[in-house]
Amino acid sequence: MYYKISGNTSSTAQTVVLSSGLGGVNSFWQPQLAMLEKYFRVVVYDQYGTGSSQGDVPPGYRMEDMADELAGLLNSLEINRCHLIGHALGGILGLHLAKRYPALLESLVVINGWTVLDSQTRRCFNVRQNLLLNSGVEAYVQAQPLFLYPADWLSAHADLLQQEQQHQVAHFQGMENLMNRLQALMASDLSDSLSSIITPTLAFSCKDDLLVPWHCSAALAQNLPHGEHVQMTYGGHAMSVTDSKTFNPILEQWLLRFAPQALAANDSQ
Repeated sequence: MYYKISGNTSSTAQTVVLSSGLGGVNSFWQPQLAMLEKYFRVVVYDQYGTGSSQGDVPPGYRMEDMADELAGLLNSLEINRCHLIGHALGGILGLHLAKRYPALLESLVVINGWTVLDSQTRRCFNVRQNLLLNSGVEAYVQAQPLFLYPADWLSAHADLLQQEQQHQVAHFQGMENLMNRLQALMASDLSDSLSSIITPTLAFSCKDDLLVPWHCSAALAQNLPHGEHVQMTYGGHAMSVTDSKTFNPILEQWLLRFAPQALAANDSQ
């Protein structure tokens, strides 16, 4: 799989891995990189079948397969312990990783995730599937920001969104890949597994998220042995992009709780 490593590359630096949502590509995390690179070795990657990680995602693909792929990548990089930050699909991938490879994770951040698919999220996914299957890639990509961003942010960033739309159409992961990845996400059900996930986990939610209701994150955190929930009031499903000024300090504070030596090392520079 395609990956990039940046930040503190010393042998003693702790590692943060960033796992994107359904789009699967590493560029989603641009607003967080500068902050994270001060303290950590940062690994971003394109999930299999997306971006520069070319491949055909097979029918019957599962979230467990995505977790195994990431574990394989980290093993190849000789990373035995890391912090994982995942957005939506990436966060649920992280929960499956914590279940299957508990020794691998120092901490986990799940941004706008869930235990089992909520009816509102299912409704949104069904609309997006119908757009893709019946109207094509351009219609799917054109509608995508409506599920990710608040209305005022959409209005203020019309030119940027137009550029992103053109790029996403040109680099679309492919209909079959997207559908098989989406089916894997929708089928994920961790209801009977949360009690076995011992990784300290922060579940982020956003009050105005159209795609994933905030109570999904609250319930997720409540049912994890070491879960915590924090809610932002503005930013939509992609609030790490739309309101990174609020998001980043919360994320930084969480990570440094589990990596105090990273703060000390940064202060000494």
